Amino acid sequence: MKWEIDSALAKKTTIADIAKALNLTTAAVSRALANKKDIGDKTKKLVLETALRLDYHPNKVASSLRSGFTKVIGVLIPSAEHNFFGAVINGIAGMAGENGYDVLICQSNESCELEKKGLQTFLSARVDGILVSLAKNTFDYNHFLEIKNKDIPIAFFDRANDSLGISSVVLDDYLGACIATAHLINQGYRQIAHISGPQHISAFRERFNGYKATLESAEVRYDEALVYPGAMTIASGREGASALLSLASPPDAIFAVEDFTALGAIKELKDRHILIPGQVGVVGFCNDLFGEHITPPLSSIDQQTYNMGREAFKLIFEMIKNKETDAGQTRKVVLQPLPVFRESSMRRSVNFI
Repeated sequence: MKWEIDSALAKKTTIADIAKALNLTTAAVSRALANKKDIGDKTKKLVLETALRLDYHPNKVASSLRSGFTKVIGVLIPSAEHNFFGAVINGIAGMAGENGYDVLICQSNESCELEKKGLQTFLSARVDGILVSLAKNTFDYNHFLEIKNKDIPIAFFDRANDSLGISSVVLDDYLGACIATAHLINQGYRQIAHISGPQHISAFRERFNGYKATLESAEVRYDEALVYPGAMTIASGREGASALLSLASPPDAIFAVEDFTALGAIKELKDRHILIPGQVGVVGFCNDLFGEHITPPLSSIDQQTYNMGREAFKLIFEMIKNKETDAGQTRKVVLQPLPVFRESSMRRSVNFI
């Protein structure tokens, strides 16, 4: 008897089982489960109750073969270590769930090769669309063009490359850098350094351009020596701050390309017992969660991460729905940066070491 019970539990309930239990055709059950208008409400209710009682779960593979959609999107991120990408994924997953989609996540670890493997994983899973934030070590973009040429909906978020003709959701990084640099100028800083990110990635290039343009428009001298080529890590922030402080005319403020770089700069400044913000002010970019909890709390530019995720899903969802009619069209959604100024850059506040 126990073997019979175990066998019954192991056997997955099918539409045919529900049809047999209700003396209906499999077609009628299938249409009831799909909420078709030609099936009465009483029958739909009976079918749903029976499906629940028999522990019926739809066969997603069979369903996708019938409809041509897997109801899954792939999301490829550079790193899961940063709260930024976790917050974006939270926004993506929330919108995906509201629209009956699941999310398959891969991370490239900033590697072009792992980025390619992630795309192959998505192809094997037959995802309906792909969202990508570029790895910093990607210089050849042919793997993205191959996806595009297969007519698979694909879009970038945060880190994009406009030259590929691929849709994207990005922040106005130029404006964000202008806001950060103008804030430092308004606080009385004049020797403002920038620890940058890889310039082949448009987001980081635009942050540098905004920094430089704001200095020039405010008639604050731009000095190439005050720009340190960073790598978006805490260690890089330390190294950058150390190199800048060794200059004959060291900076009185540092605008970092992102918050981990800013954290590294703050660590180096504190180790040298340099007052923050009295002697050197610091501003980051992202508004990562840790920023408000360090000493001094970090000024930053909020990238609207959750909203970016929601907008990214909306974009790819529209591309999936309008795959045939929108072929070849490229869309770009640009979000506005939000300044979050805390003690690390406010000269009139308490100094920290």
